[in-house]
Amino acid sequence: MDQEARMSQLYDKMAAEQAKYRGWLLEQSPEEIVSHAYEYAMREDVLMAMEDAELRPEQAEVLLASVSPLDDVYQVFSKMETPYMDTIRECIETRADALLLAQRETPLYRQPASYAREHGELEQYRASHKANIACKEAIEAAIRGNFDGTHLHEDAARRILDAYGPERTSFVLASTVQMKDWDERFSPATKEWAARITVADSEERRCAYSVESHPAVLDGFIRQVREALEPAREQPTRTGGKPSIRAQLAANLAQAAKPAPEARDKGAR
Repeated sequence: MDQEARMSQLYDKMAAEQAKYRGWLLEQSPEEIVSHAYEYAMREDVLMAMEDAELRPEQAEVLLASVSPLDDVYQVFSKMETPYMDTIRECIETRADALLLAQRETPLYRQPASYAREHGELEQYRASHKANIACKEAIEAAIRGNFDGTHLHEDAARRILDAYGPERTSFVLASTVQMKDWDERFSPATKEWAARITVADSEERRCAYSVESHPAVLDGFIRQVREALEPAREQPTRTGGKPSIRAQLAANLAQAAKPAPEARDKGAR
């Protein structure tokens, strides 16, 4: 028997073994089937690997001589330490990073629904609204996780700014304060800051991304955001080096939030 025929015979024997195992498995209770799901999947992978495996003639012969070559290989595999879980963790992190990137890169849509409908931009409008809600929920989670009942951790706002960017974070927070401008637990400085940011959405739409954390704690969170957005103006670097990308973004946002200066009389000098 040549090696090609030997390998084909070995594959067929393993495939028949797997078919028999599958038939037995299907006769079991749902709980039993679930408990063998991993084994079944791994045996399928072994069978798939056999499709292009390159064995020496003596290796193929000794496996052919086994009563259950597929199970023999699986038993060896099941006792080995493999990077399988590390690969899964890497996939989880990769997917999370991709979602974070897409989340941050979703443009903030500042126009109302009527404008979006008129200009054929409802898809962008809805994507931005969805991101606003996600930002709101992330802020609430950050406050819950960083407030000990007395103090808000000084880095509570950092991850939100990293994940959603300064523009959307400021937008969601400012809208929240504007919706609750009657609440004296927000400081005058916070209300003044919020008033400089224009929000065109209807009140009903804004309710969906209005942060529901305790106003006094939320005020502290907003203060952290405001301080993070003004490092270039209030905390000039001693090294005189080029400002970071975040500092440049913050400075641009702060500049955009300022009311436009009145036109100067050309005759006045």
